[in-house]
Amino acid sequence: MVSDEIEDWIMRCGLGDRQAFDRLYTATSAQLFGLCVRILKDRAFAEDALQEAFVRIWQRSGSYVQTGTSPMGWLVTVTRNVAIDRLRAEKGKGGETSLILDMIEAPDPNPEDVALARSEAQRITACFGELSADHADAVRGAYLDGQSYADLAARFDVPLNTMRSWLRRGLLALRECLKR
Repeated sequence: MVSDEIEDWIMRCGLGDRQAFDRLYTATSAQLFGLCVRILKDRAFAEDALQEAFVRIWQRSGSYVQTGTSPMGWLVTVTRNVAIDRLRAEKGKGGETSLILDMIEAPDPNPEDVALARSEAQRITACFGELSADHADAVRGAYLDGQSYADLAARFDVPLNTMRSWLRRGLLALRECLKR
């Protein structure tokens, strides 16, 4: 799956092209579902979140702007935000989510996708290595594990605004590193 293809599909979705939406879904849903499961830790909640994320992607694809950055990043952001909203709503109800990872099937990636993903993962890991350990852990906590800024501030025993600064600076540093 090539970044240009994903970007083209998103742009075509913005024009109402259902076939492009189908291709976008087929190419990215397994990865985005994995993100939902990681955040929500419940297969049923993750399925609902993924469906809502793709509804938002369809609705917002018309406002997608080509920036030269990864279009997959845009999809991940939309999906992550939906999953975190659902997680916060569940926690607000006092409900506990359970970890159900059985029976998750993803299509086998082709060798090119595996090589690209491995290369991208190595770049991201190297960039995380350039951050201080606390800042890297905070960024992972906020953007991969769905922890709130307040939870992270308490965990690292820093004021909330300091945590916001850590996360902002961490993301800027990662962006600059990934541009190289």
